[in-house]
Amino acid sequence: MLYVVATPIGNLEDMTHRATRVLGEVDVIACEDTRQTRKLLDHYGIQTAVTSYHEHNETARAKELTERMLGGAKIALVTDAGTPLISDPGFRLVRAALDAGVKVVPIPGVSAVVAALSGAGLGTDQFRFGGFLPAKQGQRRAALAAVKYDAGTAVFYEAPHRILEALADIETELGPSRPVVVARELTKMHEEFVRGTAREVRLAFEAKTVIKGEITLLIGKSDVAPEADDPRPVAEAVAELERDGMPRMDAVKHVARARGLAKRDVYKEVFGSSKVRVP
Repeated sequence: MLYVVATPIGNLEDMTHRATRVLGEVDVIACEDTRQTRKLLDHYGIQTAVTSYHEHNETARAKELTERMLGGAKIALVTDAGTPLISDPGFRLVRAALDAGVKVVPIPGVSAVVAALSGAGLGTDQFRFGGFLPAKQGQRRAALAAVKYDAGTAVFYEAPHRILEALADIETELGPSRPVVVARELTKMHEEFVRGTAREVRLAFEAKTVIKGEITLLIGKSDVAPEADDPRPVAEAVAELERDGMPRMDAVKHVARARGLAKRDVYKEVFGSSKVRVP
């Protein structure tokens, strides 16, 4: 049995009774940082053994843990905070367990995505989660451009040292009046929601002397229809994205998606051949 257990993202009172019981009953707990998880376990008086499971040892450890479960062990998977697999390690272990016929049981709890959505004041009837925004500006702008005409809220994680750059890129790609919410340090003592237009939120953060903490960035839905077709030739649009640092094939896919074209057709128009497979 593999239990995928959500843990608090800050406030330890957010631990569920079911999660506490399961962590106390399993044979071992697989976690990103054993020291971090041990703090949580000690708080609840849980003595279960822990083992490391993180992005650098996922492949080998997934095989090892799956073999233990096939031998009868019950294992819980946790991350440092929140729900495993949501921009955190865990997919390889869950996939390996399922492929081996091991039952996987989710133990739901806190997720920064859902917590941010519930308090942001933006529409929640539909939304998309994009994980962490890319660090490189060209790729980040492409990710933002992809939600320009979304009919729902877009949610991303962002690092505090890049939030100003991200907010500036939102203004550039989506316009200064696009609704934006930055949720910072959710469930913790200094929890903060900054709401407003893209420009207002950027100016609010520019006024801060220090920006710290875990950040969830939310972008409200579009209230405008798609603009007329981009007048630039396809090759020029692809080349500009490449100059901004986007890999060539990502640029091809982005232009194809933005213009409603097949990726193969864009590749053929740009490079003069469609024989190369476009992923």
